[in-house]
Amino acid sequence: MTDFYTAAITAAIQNRRTLRVFYAPGWRQIEPHALGRGSEGQLLIRAFQTTGASKSGEHENWKLFRVDRLKSVEPSDEPSEAPRPGYKRDDNHMKGGIIAQI
Repeated sequence: MTDFYTAAITAAIQNRRTLRVFYAPGWRQIEPHALGRGSEGQLLIRAFQTTGASKSGEHENWKLFRVDRLKSVEPSDEPSEAPRPGYKRDDNHMKGGIIAQI
């Protein structure tokens, strides 16, 4: 699934589209801005969440997601508003390298 997720996330970044993802505790609508690897090699997404579940209670905010914790990724034709205010290229959490970014 990771290859499908990576391709879907990369396409969403390149085409400025939203994704619907299941990431505990539930479904979320996100606008991915960057995909890369963390310092331990894990795949990460920097995204702006526009709606949906949130463990922290922040339903609309910047989030950092681990791809290995995604249970589902559904591409959307809905355009994102990327780049959102506050976005910084070359995310410092992605020390293992950037795969795609706005």
